[in-house]
Amino acid sequence: MKNILKVALLCATLTYSQQSVAQAIPARHDANSSVQQIIKQGKVGSIIKLPDFLRTDFPKIKFKQTVQPGPEFIISDDPEYIRVPEAIALQEDVVPGAVRLYVYNVNGVKEPQKMPRKITAVIKNTGKEVMSLRMLKYASQKPSTNYFDVGKRGLEDYFSSTVQNDVRKVKPGEVIAIDEQLEKNIVGYDELVHGFYEFVVDQPAQISVLQTAPENKGPEAFAKIKNIIPHSHGNAGRGLFGISNYAVAATDTLDTKNGISQLIIADGQDDPWITGTIGAEKAFARNAGNYGVLYNTKIKWKSTDGKGLALVTWNSRSADNQWCGGMGLTMELFDQQGNKVVRQLPIDALVTKAAPETILIEIYKPDPTKAIQEINFTYSPPGASCLPTPLILIPIDLK
Repeated sequence: MKNILKVALLCATLTYSQQSVAQAIPARHDANSSVQQIIKQGKVGSIIKLPDFLRTDFPKIKFKQTVQPGPEFIISDDPEYIRVPEAIALQEDVVPGAVRLYVYNVNGVKEPQKMPRKITAVIKNTGKEVMSLRMLKYASQKPSTNYFDVGKRGLEDYFSSTVQNDVRKVKPGEVIAIDEQLEKNIVGYDELVHGFYEFVVDQPAQISVLQTAPENKGPEAFAKIKNIIPHSHGNAGRGLFGISNYAVAATDTLDTKNGISQLIIADGQDDPWITGTIGAEKAFARNAGNYGVLYNTKIKWKSTDGKGLALVTWNSRSADNQWCGGMGLTMELFDQQGNKVVRQLPIDALVTKAAPETILIEIYKPDPTKAIQEINFTYSPPGASCLPTPLILIPIDLK
């Protein structure tokens, strides 16, 4: 993407105070009537335009971040562009249990010439008994040079996935493809291969992501390929990580009378990048972006002035460099009854580009029968987009 710790980490609780104790209390910010009117007339999920409104210094929401129990997490994005025609781009050993695998690799072969390739993921049973591989979540996108579209659809497919009765048996020493669709795809030059999987194995196993000729089967190519591309600590990175899920909770109850506030996560500062290891040598790994990590987020709020809340985001990094010119994401949102909707954002365009463009994620109405309400969503850093993606809550008069 442009630009093991296990027991201790799964029990750890990390709290980040996003404002220095010595820092002065930030000034209150409110949306004027014209901004509120534009928001109320906007379509949820779509792009709206808020001239002279967006800024990066809205008061930050203080939050407590807790590492949740979750699967071992593997990401393959170093190298992002696989320049070698036949090579292994990632290889990690996992223990029995749940595994999340995020494949984000591109056919980057230019020498001796550009050529179609296959990028696939395989798993080898390194245990002594027959292994059961049970798929829990499955998202596999057609290779494409439209990285934003692939990233948005990949998260949408993952959040919406309900895999049932997908269990395969793997003999000791046997190698199989994790995703048969990757075996069928022909990947052109500069096309991104994007897969997001969650599965359970009951034997120790070795997972590899490799590039080979389209006519080769992944398991057969694996048996012949000897070279593993060295890591470079580039892009998001690659490796095995003990953190895959965070619970994020605002430490204070938001009150609409206090004005605009924003939640900043996946910024590498208040929310550090996760770390792990690479390969058999256990070299240092860092996921620069926390791509593939799920943030299960809850924000309690109240409305002492009768206003509702609009949740919006924007591409705050648009001016940074050529890679940050667009931003698109997908979120899993829950209503007060726990009903889920998965929403690509924006829904009416591929990406949002820059201010004054704003994505209207959701509008929350005050419930006069409840003193405290809760905003509940799952966020994961969007592939191909620059971070952070600020999540801004704007009090609006819905009357």
